[in-house]
Amino acid sequence: MKRHLTRTLTTAVAICSLLANAANACTGITLKAQDGAVVFGRTLEWGSFDLHSRVVIVPRGHVFKALTPDGSAGRTWTAAYGAVGLDAVEKDFIVDGMNEKGLSVNVFYHPGYAEYPAYDPAKASTSMSSLDVAQYLLTTTTTVEEARKAIAGIQVIGIVEPSIGVAPPIHLMVTEPSGKAIVIEFVKGGVQVHDAPLGVITNSPTYDWHLTNLRNYINLSAVALPSRKIEDLNFAPLGGGSGMIGLPGDFTPPSRFVRAVAFSKTARPTASGAETTYEVFRILDGFNVPLGAAEGEGASKIQGLRSATLWTTAYDTRNLVMQYHTMHNRRVRQIDLKQIDFATQRQLVRLPLDQDKSQDVLDVTPRR
Repeated sequence: MKRHLTRTLTTAVAICSLLANAANACTGITLKAQDGAVVFGRTLEWGSFDLHSRVVIVPRGHVFKALTPDGSAGRTWTAAYGAVGLDAVEKDFIVDGMNEKGLSVNVFYHPGYAEYPAYDPAKASTSMSSLDVAQYLLTTTTTVEEARKAIAGIQVIGIVEPSIGVAPPIHLMVTEPSGKAIVIEFVKGGVQVHDAPLGVITNSPTYDWHLTNLRNYINLSAVALPSRKIEDLNFAPLGGGSGMIGLPGDFTPPSRFVRAVAFSKTARPTASGAETTYEVFRILDGFNVPLGAAEGEGASKIQGLRSATLWTTAYDTRNLVMQYHTMHNRRVRQIDLKQIDFATQRQLVRLPLDQDKSQDVLDVTPRR
């Protein structure tokens, strides 16, 4: 019995360790332009294997059928709004996107804390998997309040995803064009919705824990520390940035949350959505995670990866522009939702993130 218990605990610890190491270390921030444009941007980290994400364009009228554990028909709905987003592992679910009304919905990993209720076959018609939620909200809601009501009317359940061997533990950030945002979490078998006025999100623990932890860093400031005189000696900061002394610099979710708040709330003023998007990318460059800090499944599955940060997206929710770059090519690419006819398009359209998995380099060498 004792040996069996020890083996069970060892297995549990190994699984938890795998999930912690394999967890994506995603970071999301929000910036607002002087003209009122709100831009949400995020990094997507996954250091275990390539997610093979694609751009997905969803037309109005597309019919979605949610998954259930026993194969019964889950929640079925018709897209009221067109959307553009990114999928993962070449399957029919969106993990990141924005709809034609400017609502952005973004999925983040939440290991160790996401816990879904047991599936009730009697509630199959209102049930959906955790990975159905983003596309459900994107295609049926336009504001965070609508999203709040929509999530209360469904049963979100865990369905094992074969690529990782567990039901994906997630939470979501939902942002509307006004800048109002919420974080949706699945904790202890229930749903918790948090107002997110800071517009920042990372991973575990829970969102309210991150807000409490911020109190440990209320001394941080963008303003340099003043000089001080001790006895007959004058001490001045060695350089710029002294106001940020104590800012955590590791890759853990709590540390990234603090940095994301510090950097987004001290960002330079930007006039327009386009310039704000540029600033979002600049800040998120500081959150890229190397492969060695996120590996979870062994070197054989990370061949071909150049970074644990697989891609970075930014959504201008006012001007309806999505931009992104990838681990293979840091050239920013753009999709203008205003130019897409979501009404007459009939099928889902999928586009590769990279036409060519190499850096786009402009040679400016003077020629003879």
